[in-house]
Formats: sequence, C-alpha cells, structure tokens
Amino acid sequence: MQILIKKRSHKAGLPPGTLVHLGERKAEKVKIRILDYDEAQFEEKEAETIEESFPFKDEPTVTWINIDGLHEVEIIEKLGSHFGLHPLLLEDILNTDQRPKMEDYGDCIFVVLKMLYPAENKDEIEAEQVSLILGSNFVISLQEREGDVFDPVRDRIRKSKGRIRKTGSDYLAYALLDAIVDNYFLILENVGEKIEDTEQQLATNPSPETLQYIRELKNEMIFLRKSIWPLRELINGLERCESTLIHESTGMYLRDVYDHTIQIIDTVESYRDMISGMVDIYLSSISNKMNAVMKVLTIFASIFIPLTFFAGVYGMNFNYLPELEWRWGYFGFWGVVILVGGSMVFYFRRKKWL
Repeated sequence: MQILIKKRSHKAGLPPGTLVHLGERKAEKVKIRILDYDEAQFEEKEAETIEESFPFKDEPTVTWINIDGLHEVEIIEKLGSHFGLHPLLLEDILNTDQRPKMEDYGDCIFVVLKMLYPAENKDEIEAEQVSLILGSNFVISLQEREGDVFDPVRDRIRKSKGRIRKTGSDYLAYALLDAIVDNYFLILENVGEKIEDTEQQLATNPSPETLQYIRELKNEMIFLRKSIWPLRELINGLERCESTLIHESTGMYLRDVYDHTIQIIDTVESYRDMISGMVDIYLSSISNKMNAVMKVLTIFASIFIPLTFFAGVYGMNFNYLPELEWRWGYFGFWGVVILVGGSMVFYFRRKKWL
C-alpha cells in the first residue's frame, strides 16, 4: 500500500504555482493519446509531442486528451500555457498526494481523484491520482502511469454506443468519473471476500498470523476511506455547480454517480466496523482457547489433590503407622485412591465439566 503522506520538504519555500513533480515516477515514458469525435466522425491517434494536441482546442468536435506519466514537467507546462490553465491547477496535477476535490476556474473545471486497482502479485490495493480538466469542447485526463479503467468508455466512443457521441465534453467527463467509481465496487467486492475468509478463519483456527492480517485489512480500509470519502463532496459540487460547462441534462447522470458514491461510502464504513469487531472476536477466541486449556488442567489438579494428600500421609517417616503392618494395606491404599479419583471423575462428568 502506498504511503499516505509523501515528503514535501524539497518544495518548502517555493512560491505558489511552482511546477515540481511530487510522487513516484510510475511511467518510463509519457504517452499521449487523443480521441476527437462528434456524432458523425471519430479520430484516434497517439501523439509524439504535446504540441500535436494543440489544434484540437479550437475544433467544434469533442476532444479527449489522455496523458500517462507526470514526471516530465515541461509537457504539463506547455499544456497549461496553450489551454490557458491556472498555475495552481498545474501545481495540483503534479502533486500526486492530492485529496479528491473539484475546483471551478471559470473557463474550466478541475477534478482530481484516486483510481484504485489490485497490486500485481500482491494481496493489497494500489492507487494513482487521476486529474480531469473539463473545458467547453475538451476533456484532459492526466494519470501517473499507463493503464486505467477507461477502456469501456473508449469502446463506446469508437463504436458509437449509447449517447456519448451525441453529447458534449461534460458527458465525457461524467463517463470517466462513472468508470472510476464503478471500479470501486470491484475493489470493495475483493475486500469483502477477504473479510469473509478472515471471519471463517477466526471461527475455526485463529492464530497470530490472523491478527497480523486483520491489522493489514484495517490499514487497507483507512487507505480506502481516505481515497473515497471526499468523493461525496466532489460529486455534490459538480452536481450543484452553476458553470455553463455542465449542462442540465448531465446533472441527472451526476446524481446517479452521487448515489453510487454514497453506497460505496456506506460499504466502506460497514467493512471498517466489521474489521474492528474482528479484533474483539480474535481476543475472545484466544481467551476461550486458554480457558479450555485451564479448565482441563484445573480438573486434573483437582483429581490429584486428594491423591497427593494420601501419598503424602503414607510417605511420612513414622515407625508406628497402623496400616504398615496390615497384610492388605498396600491394596487397600490403592482401592481408596481409585475410589476417590473415580468418584471425582464421575462428579465432574455429571456436572458436564468433562
């Protein structure tokens, strides 16, 4: 899991709007893809330089510019200069530890949120920051690395499925948001399966490894809550935004995303409560196992206490013990021992302590 707070010490003292990439370099090379479309035509290309996307700014069609890789600050600076993006917006794009939020800059709307996915060959969740810039006829998406959850959206654009080719850039921005939010359900489904397996293990054979796994699940839920909880405010802000960039017809779809967000947040909170309860279940299971062991040991000790007393009495070094000269004394001693021990076992079984 990623560290929740990244170091920012190397940016301390710099003026606002200074473009410095904060975060890990997750892509070897910056990749730029352009999709330009309207109801009648569609064009898709992979650009070698950011300048190839500049002519699409003034086209009447809808343009989606997707950039994978944020480590080359010069590309982000050129993009901002041509599209007239505020320096603070560009600064937020390069700072990959942003809290999900929405900001209205007048001529564009800036949205930043987390895209979650399972880590490769690891039983944990990774996240990358996704920034969306909504303009009058364009959407710019910026990601930390190649690979995303937007392939269904691309497929709908290529094949002209649904109403995406008949609408503007605001609907495209909604479609990208919806794809990210829908992917959260898949992540939570995997987390739910892990919680169910852990509960089963707690009920059958809890171990110190189980407690360690519960701790990892707890940290995972903290990470998910940090990434997902601000979405409610973000989507609500888009829905109530008075910007002319978002049409009234798109507001209906944003409300649907808002409902999904509330459902996801409720699920996260439920999982957090379940994981917190797992610690109590683990401690109770360990305590019950210890009590069972102590119960068996106590029963054995109770049985042998009177027998030890008899052995101690007849082990004393007195010359005149009456039973010492009795011919059947040894067998009588064992008879008493067996009788007392058997009586106690019978009593414990009758009380259902055994």
